[in-house]
Amino acid sequence: MVQVDVFWSYAIGAGCGTAAARAAVAEPVRPLLSDRRFTTTVLFLSCVFAPSGLWLVWQFTGWETMHAAPTTADLPAWLVATFAMTNVTQGIVGYCVARHLWRSGHRYLSWLQMPLGYFAMFFVLAYGWDGTGYRRFFAPTTAAWRAGEFDPLGFLTSPVALTLYGMGVVLIPTMLWLQAGWWAGDGLARARAGALLLVVPFSLGLGTAAVATVALRTLGVLPGLLACAVLVVTVFHPRGLAGLLARAFPVTIRRSVPAPSAA
Repeated sequence: MVQVDVFWSYAIGAGCGTAAARAAVAEPVRPLLSDRRFTTTVLFLSCVFAPSGLWLVWQFTGWETMHAAPTTADLPAWLVATFAMTNVTQGIVGYCVARHLWRSGHRYLSWLQMPLGYFAMFFVLAYGWDGTGYRRFFAPTTAAWRAGEFDPLGFLTSPVALTLYGMGVVLIPTMLWLQAGWWAGDGLARARAGALLLVVPFSLGLGTAAVATVALRTLGVLPGLLACAVLVVTVFHPRGLAGLLARAFPVTIRRSVPAPSAA
């Protein structure tokens, strides 16, 4: 969706940036534009992620805009161009921020950029701007949205959902394969890292966003915002769930100290 892809792109870029910085620890320091992993990330964003968003805007305009624009005629050209651009640029920003934090020694903050991006993405998806984000998501057409329909099971077999399945088969394994390889190399370690990378968005991202949405809808704006602030600090604190998951990654690296030579 147009409203969430900016955060999704940031999360993808940040995930790649942290994993790439981890992989480059033993390598000579290179400028950003000489970083082959940065080039790979930009290629993934521009050749896989961004086209998927444009496909959805063209084919399912109402759903992709959370029913803010029912047809392509309701979208100004500059907005579509900006959407296409930010699907790449925000990923670049995420990569650069995570890379910089890692190289500055703030490795947990570097790793945290990815789940924070996914949390923002899922929060907009679940809450939207008026508490109806999840209802907009499960309405495959603008007509269904305007009719007040809410049929999550029916959505699963809609043309929108079938398209998402096809895109997911390409996008998600490719992203996991890249990031897991930079975290752990090849073999079973790569499979384990891929599984962990899949857990992070749904636990820290979707799970936290769902609780925040329920809090806002049940408590009201001001008490809900206070509850959300406490929730976010608790979950993403180094001693919270995020810290627990981060410890499963090689976030902290102890550099070996050469033994003193014999006299």
